[in-house]
Amino acid sequence: MTVEQFRLLRDHVYSHCGILVHDDMKFVMERRLWPRLEALHLADFGAYHRFLRYDVQRHAELEAAVESLTTHETYFFREPVQLRAFTDELFPLLEKRNGRLKRLRLWSAGCSSGEEAYTLAMLLKESRRFDEWDVEVYGTDISRRVLATARRAEYGPSALRATAPELLERYFVPLPGNRVRVRDDVRAWVSFGHQNLLDEASSQLVARMDVVFCRNVMIYFDQSARRRVLRIIRDRLNPGGYLLLGHSENLLNLGADFELVHLRGDLVYRKPELPGGEGR
Repeated sequence: MTVEQFRLLRDHVYSHCGILVHDDMKFVMERRLWPRLEALHLADFGAYHRFLRYDVQRHAELEAAVESLTTHETYFFREPVQLRAFTDELFPLLEKRNGRLKRLRLWSAGCSSGEEAYTLAMLLKESRRFDEWDVEVYGTDISRRVLATARRAEYGPSALRATAPELLERYFVPLPGNRVRVRDDVRAWVSFGHQNLLDEASSQLVARMDVVFCRNVMIYFDQSARRRVLRIIRDRLNPGGYLLLGHSENLLNLGADFELVHLRGDLVYRKPELPGGEGR
């Protein structure tokens, strides 16, 4: 891969989904995309760039390229300190706030293979606060492959490495080969959809949310793309709704118009209330 080919491919991926491949990752891009050249019987990365620009299969192939360049490592009950603050401190607020309608919507943005979305549903069930409510956890990702895994809801030991034994017994069904499947009552609260977080048009199809988890997603983006993603998330949040990021992420210098909320166990962000304090 020449420097010029790297620049063209990097910029094409960035314009599609906001993922920024840094200059020092040229070798990584070359190594991860080389199997795509072989699959398409293309001679070099210049031909691959032309394929992504002009071929009738370019949209599907661009998804395959992004799939090759992104990492989807995750597991159930990741970042337990944040999850504890979410359940102990935000659940009572959400119950009070939404108690009249008894409806709750959570969005796992960049959900990968589904562990986070199912984790949120399990935490809601554990609390017993929302048993008779209309609850939906919506997981989205740019990768159709990991979404297929999420919908199957079958996982191996690596995904369960932070799952307490009692939760494993309560919310999973054993399968052959040391694997498990998420129980149907949890799956009933969770749905998945394909979503490019920078696509403002398709984001309008996402319902209004009470809480958005967008953890360890924006590390792939530069400042400009982060601002675009945050505008979309803010638009889909109900007034007073909460945004939870990964612990290595923050909204400094992004002008995102969120309020920083200091919980006892963590920091979260909140979309400002409407005048008069009405949330909807």
